[in-house]
Amino acid sequence: MTIKLLAIGKTDSSQLQELIEVYQKRLQHYINFETELIPDLKKTKNLSEDQQKDKEGELILKRLAPTDVLILFDEKGKQYTSVEFSTFLQKKMNSGIKQLVFLIGGPYGFSNEIYSKATGKISLSKMTFSHQMVRLFITEQVYRAYTILKNEPYHHQ
Repeated sequence: MTIKLLAIGKTDSSQLQELIEVYQKRLQHYINFETELIPDLKKTKNLSEDQQKDKEGELILKRLAPTDVLILFDEKGKQYTSVEFSTFLQKKMNSGIKQLVFLIGGPYGFSNEIYSKATGKISLSKMTFSHQMVRLFITEQVYRAYTILKNEPYHHQ
């Protein structure tokens, strides 16, 4: 299985990008993990929030294969502990899917078409985080999940 983290916009902070790369490198020992960034929309001043979500949705759908399993990071999603998240990943691997795609949307969330394509939603917290920080949190949590599954000492309970 491959895990792809798909996100709108680039990571402006070089410090955050360096940390993301640390966890991406660590993940190479466990799974094929990749990040794909979709550039921010240009000239959005005259677009409504729904129009922006629809345009982003079109860009997202172009990057998804028909067999991809899409999970959204959404404030209304299910919250997991790290151990529960590792179990979630194990179940996805056991199901034989080819690619699991985690999606971080734009500033206004997702279009209705994206919501209908998704098979699940995950919430990291009831708090709001910058989308750039969420990329780091997700990458670290995927790494943590694999260390839990391999019974390695990274995670403490």
